[in-house]
Amino acid sequence: MDWLWQWWDGVELWLVQLPVAVQFPIVMVVVLPLCLGVARLVDRVADLGAKNPASPAPESDPEPEKVPV
Repeated sequence: MDWLWQWWDGVELWLVQLPVAVQFPIVMVVVLPLCLGVARLVDRVADLGAKNPASPAPESDPEPEKVPV
């Protein structure tokens, strides 16, 4: 796991040392699709949770029998 932290520190240092005019497009190319993917994943999980709730909805009282007049 240490190699991942070292790699990330290198990438971060490289990105910070770039001019802002270069940083912006690089961040947009990486961050924008990543955020879109996370938003879609959260939306699908929320839809599944709404369709299949973990706890069942409380049952309503049965309607009283209707007597014909």
